[in-house]
Amino acid sequence: MAGLARVLVHVRRGGRGARAVRAGQSVTGTFCPAHEDAAVVSCGLDRGCFLLSDVAFPGSTTALLKRPSFCPAKRLGEQPEIALPAELRGRGVAAGVAVLLQASTGRILLTRRASTLSIFPNVWVPPGGHVEPDEELLDVGLRELEEETGLRLEAGTFSWRMLGLWESIYPPMLSRGLPRRHHVVIYLLLLSAEPHQRLEARMRPSESEVSAYAWLEPPVLEAIAATEDGAERSGDVPSALPATVGITELSNGSSSTTRVPTATFLNTAPAEGEDVERVSTGTKFALRLWLDSLGEQGRVRP
Repeated sequence: MAGLARVLVHVRRGGRGARAVRAGQSVTGTFCPAHEDAAVVSCGLDRGCFLLSDVAFPGSTTALLKRPSFCPAKRLGEQPEIALPAELRGRGVAAGVAVLLQASTGRILLTRRASTLSIFPNVWVPPGGHVEPDEELLDVGLRELEEETGLRLEAGTFSWRMLGLWESIYPPMLSRGLPRRHHVVIYLLLLSAEPHQRLEARMRPSESEVSAYAWLEPPVLEAIAATEDGAERSGDVPSALPATVGITELSNGSSSTTRVPTATFLNTAPAEGEDVERVSTGTKFALRLWLDSLGEQGRVRP
């Protein structure tokens, strides 16, 4: 991610003035009761911040804001005796953008984060990163897509819209330590007019950020969306799934295709201990919204 300056999240309720949210405080909890984990908000860039409000404002978009049931900020609110590190208390909540890029063939691009990254290493996510000052949300998504994958989308070859907002904290559970990073991730859906084969031919991924990538088919994406982290049981996972999924791995400047068990993408976040290779909880949320958005169009097939 280029640059160090970041756009921070502010909240506004009941017509009062906007305020910055301190890291470790639940953004979602500002807009919903303590026993709930989601709220519909108005959001948008506003005077150098990413503003969330319970009332519409000029240029705002209505979106679903959600946190996981095990959100550390939610748990910290229930356990006020736990003190956050001073370095975190002085930070705000940063705004980020992640892009679900859907090819005309119906496949969606996910990348596996490099093992050397400080947060969520080896976890599958869409391309994305921080919002920098004076950037529009779409510009952030396109910049991060190009920086991470080398893929540049030309104007007129895609359409886009916002899917939803996800409150993301790392580590994702208090059992793995106190929060060190806190974001609100804005998920955008980019609908390309090109097939995934043509898009892949132009990809030049950055190994410093990406260790592998995959263009996943709708049945696998639907199965991923049905697995829910922190739940006692998953949703209805489609039964007719391939045993393996094709991915492209990157190493020492070269790439190679291989197949991994489909079950890798269906792993859930462990409540304790080391993390596992899996799709991030926020990505599953975005995929559910994507599936919901298909609506009467039905499931996209390759």
